[in-house]
Amino acid sequence: MTSRQRRKYAPRLPREQRREQLLDAAMAALADCELHELSMEAVAEAAGVGKPVLYTAFGTRGELVDALLHREHERGVEQVLAAMPDDLTILGATNAYAATVKAFLAAALDNPTRWRLILTVPDSAPREYRDALRKARSSIVLQAELLAKAGIALEPHLEGLDPALLGHTMLSFAEMLGRLAVSEPDTYPRERLEAYAVAALKLLGAKG
Repeated sequence: MTSRQRRKYAPRLPREQRREQLLDAAMAALADCELHELSMEAVAEAAGVGKPVLYTAFGTRGELVDALLHREHERGVEQVLAAMPDDLTILGATNAYAATVKAFLAAALDNPTRWRLILTVPDSAPREYRDALRKARSSIVLQAELLAKAGIALEPHLEGLDPALLGHTMLSFAEMLGRLAVSEPDTYPRERLEAYAVAALKLLGAKG
């Protein structure tokens, strides 16, 4: 078989659809390697296309990585915000906090490759991506602070807690558990992390 016969021909797709396909392929390739090890060859292979198709959509590896990080970051933020409750009155503050952490863990384990990129920011990540992460985290902290304020108003025994610090604490706690979930799943399976989250947050809700 000649090299011409072996060449991969990909069906024509609209540019944005092709880019999404290639970003999906990059995520698939990242399941088996770290971001700094991701090669254009691996992405093309995962997508089932030739490298010319890949380079037509993304002129450089840096362009592909930048697009990938920003897409997954946006999707991750959407997952976090969707997990945060609007009403604490049904479950109570501490039960709602525990449910939120459990929902976050479920989201992280549903797509561990995405959350490794977000929670263990690679050294090779562009500065603009790091800046975007910090900005998004600040907005989530503000939402967590609003939840903390609502919980404190609902449960008077929490009155002595600083809502801003409680918001930071809840987010850092969830991030820590998520990081363990996606980085060391054998040592810290979901059930272990969820049980710890519930027990730890019960201490917060314990009346003095």
